[in-house]
Amino acid sequence: MKLTYPICCGVDVHKTFLVATIITSDFESPKYKQKRFSTFYRGLLEFKQWLLDNNCKDVCMESTGKYWVPVWNALEDSIHVVIANPKWVSAVKGNKDDKKDSKWIGDLFRMGLVPSSYIPEKDIRVLREFTRYRSKLVSMRSSEKCRFQNAFTVCNLTLDAVVSDMFGKSATDIENYLLESDSVDPNHCVSLLRGSLKKKSEEIINAVEGFNMTAEQKERARIIQGHFADIDNRIAQVDEVIGRLVSEYEGAISLLCTIPGIDRRLAITIISEIGTDMSQFGSSKRLCNWAGLSPGRNQSAGKKKSVKISRAGVYLKPALVEAAHAAVKATAANPYFRIKYGRIMQRRGKKRAIIAIARMMLTSIFAMFSTGEVFNPSDILKFDMPEELKKKQTLSAAKDAVKLLVSLGLVAENSISLQPLAS
Repeated sequence: MKLTYPICCGVDVHKTFLVATIITSDFESPKYKQKRFSTFYRGLLEFKQWLLDNNCKDVCMESTGKYWVPVWNALEDSIHVVIANPKWVSAVKGNKDDKKDSKWIGDLFRMGLVPSSYIPEKDIRVLREFTRYRSKLVSMRSSEKCRFQNAFTVCNLTLDAVVSDMFGKSATDIENYLLESDSVDPNHCVSLLRGSLKKKSEEIINAVEGFNMTAEQKERARIIQGHFADIDNRIAQVDEVIGRLVSEYEGAISLLCTIPGIDRRLAITIISEIGTDMSQFGSSKRLCNWAGLSPGRNQSAGKKKSVKISRAGVYLKPALVEAAHAAVKATAANPYFRIKYGRIMQRRGKKRAIIAIARMMLTSIFAMFSTGEVFNPSDILKFDMPEELKKKQTLSAAKDAVKLLVSLGLVAENSISLQPLAS
């Protein structure tokens, strides 16, 4: 194996301390120098100065929770830091401690055996914190919605079987009335209906009949309702901050919005996960693999085993799958992904087809950020071509086929006449 880093450092990071091993390689056996530092800011500055004093500009450490972030913040301005996935630097169990782990990480790193994880620049990292927090808030809001609906279901209210949205205007008015009043008047519930729900007045009466909720149960439902409203306010605050953070990425957002199925919110999420500089990934295949959208390779003795996708891309992959679902439901104006999805689905099924569409979209994003061009795939004319042009291309291809048959002597000249059919 070729020596990649003559002078490097392997770091084993913990919550309150880190163990660092500087490895100096020469023509003889490598030399090791170990030291332990605190993870307080003063200790990190001492660690940085120790590295510079030993002329070490390359550091590798394992991504242990969030403990690596303060070390990265202290070193990133003057030292090349590689954050390694734990599966690439795990030592053999039964023969490991902090010092041995640090030495093992350094030995692997100096021979170039540790692939670097993608760590975006500071502004993208800050934006990522807000978009990921927003996704957590949305998940929490969905949980509260289910909890609020179940609070009525266990009290013999089957309103969700009549209305399509338990949080629509009519349903909300009925729920507030049931929580505030001591007795239930089905006719009053009917008077609260709006729009097309007025046609279901008989079903509404049947749904609220038998409703029985104690005072304690009503109090719990109000608490859930208040929490739900508070989460909505927090999401609005996060959206406001995100709007300020993405002001310098409006061009990239507009570029991504040219892809069918991607709106502004999804575009911001994608940018917060991968940034706009695609040189970090090298190729679209590596990007798709990093996002967990590439099929696995598990083959032994000529037998193929499971090729399911990995669990990577915890935040990016759901966003791309959501965009893929929206793209395959596009109207006739944007049939590109819908037609591709239909063809793959017939062979591989719906779930694999959606993942394939998400991978196509990420490949397109890589090309668009690399070239600055809007979404315009090379084969789009096959799916979005005027009928007259389709007929002309089909006729031209048929004429070329006839010429080939004549040149091979398989068909006599002028024995086949191609004329467009009368419409």
